[in-house]
Amino acid sequence: MTEITAQDVKALRDRTGAGVLACREALTEADGDIERAVELLRTRGQAQAAKRAGEEAREGVVQSYIHAGNKIGVLVEVNCQTDFVARNEKFVEFARDVALHIAAMPQTLAISDEDIPAAEREREERIATEQAADRPENVRERVVAGKLEKWLDEVVVLRQKHVNEDKHSGKTIEELRSELANETRENIVVRRFARFAVGD
Repeated sequence: MTEITAQDVKALRDRTGAGVLACREALTEADGDIERAVELLRTRGQAQAAKRAGEEAREGVVQSYIHAGNKIGVLVEVNCQTDFVARNEKFVEFARDVALHIAAMPQTLAISDEDIPAAEREREERIATEQAADRPENVRERVVAGKLEKWLDEVVVLRQKHVNEDKHSGKTIEELRSELANETRENIVVRRFARFAVGD
């Protein structure tokens, strides 16, 4: 099985405008073949118009969330392409939901896989390699890759399931972002966040 790298995912995202997880799944299914992955995304309707994917998201909002007790606060910037969408109620609600979600997830490190600091990724890889040392040699690599994926699911915003599972039916932030992008027909980007906790 071909190893899918962050660069492969980014290349496919740049071409299709589809979400990180959708790109990763398509590449896995296509065994790393980017042309086949593009076809799969187009078939599923997840590939946006190339023109839209290339358009920069320069409009948007900064939303805040302060947790009850005023001990935790989050600021998050979410971008879109037009001022019209930036004022859209669903767009603003999505940004607010992301801020609330990050407040509840203290382990969060980055928005996407590509934003994870190299030192953090290498540290986790070392830990996973040490933990897999007693496993048979032929499965060690898969075990390490699996542990790394599980860790990324925990620390990357777009991979995380929204904490309010009842409201969002267990969907990930990326799935919610992708749905909103399809609905608004704009490139929606969770740009950055800052999380504050008293005493941290």
